[in-house]
Amino acid sequence: MATHFSITDKNNQTVSRNEVLTISNAPYKVKLSSTEGSLSTQYGKPNASIFTEGSETYYIKPKVKVGVNFVRPNLQLGTDIFAGPAYEWNPDKGFLVQSTNSVSYALNFPTTGADGLYFDLDIVGVDASQLTWEPVTHEGITATVTKTTASDSWIPNGSETVTRVTLTGPEAKAQWDSANPNPITIPNLPKEFELKGKDSSGNVVVKYGFVLQKWFVNGGTRFDIYPNSVSWCSSLGYRIPQIRDLTNTYSSAWGNDWQGAVPPSSNNGSYQRRIGAGLATEWGDMMYYTNTGFEYIMNNWTSDSIGGTGYYMYTVGLSNGIVYYSTSLSSIVCVTP
Repeated sequence: MATHFSITDKNNQTVSRNEVLTISNAPYKVKLSSTEGSLSTQYGKPNASIFTEGSETYYIKPKVKVGVNFVRPNLQLGTDIFAGPAYEWNPDKGFLVQSTNSVSYALNFPTTGADGLYFDLDIVGVDASQLTWEPVTHEGITATVTKTTASDSWIPNGSETVTRVTLTGPEAKAQWDSANPNPITIPNLPKEFELKGKDSSGNVVVKYGFVLQKWFVNGGTRFDIYPNSVSWCSSLGYRIPQIRDLTNTYSSAWGNDWQGAVPPSSNNGSYQRRIGAGLATEWGDMMYYTNTGFEYIMNNWTSDSIGGTGYYMYTVGLSNGIVYYSTSLSSIVCVTP
């Protein structure tokens, strides 16, 4: 006699016995099967029983509290070598919620932000479409929650209704073509944002909190040499970012003259999706955030120097977080001082 036990989720993906079951992947199918066999005991009359081959299937759904299960930014470049650890990143769902306690909201995504960036809340235990949300504003930055039909390339089945959080705040689109832009608002960070979803009676039933540590402003279509780029950011009241502000990439080929974000990527040469480890590392391929200016950004200047005569400066590709270097023209992204 041989027995077999298997668990699969709603997407027909195999689930291991030590994996924590989640409501977002329910219902789970549990199948028990056995071949023909017999059972016998020392005592009893009769003391043996013969049974035929058979199987039984059960469906289970874990009990879950109302809340946010995952937060999903752009999922592009989030699989294989780009995927963060399983306790923090799911390639199909996004970042796992790290804390529901306001004391430690800083553990949650995002810690970085820029005008027009957005992410979706995967809400469980309640009909998310029935919730209402008020915008939250701090230091000129607003987080607005809306119900919308999304068709981003990373959305399963091409389209779905989502609970979307959009960040708006200081930007410099009107000054991309100016060599000496006027100052813009400089947020005093870090600042905590707590989003509250209310039911029809006005009761708060869902909360999600995060702490923005850095705010970025891009130069869009502007490409320039390094000294001019430093001046452009400085005129806004911002600075050119370091590598660690943008990516957690490292490469032993470059030596030890620069430091990526912490926690570092475990993969030589590419970033790894992690919370608090840089703009591109958190948000994914920035070129997919259309109408933000980031769709024009290629290799972006950093203030980390490779050395040598003239200006040999490291750059970071915001589509993949890879570190390069340049001596000529590059894109511009600025960050809060």
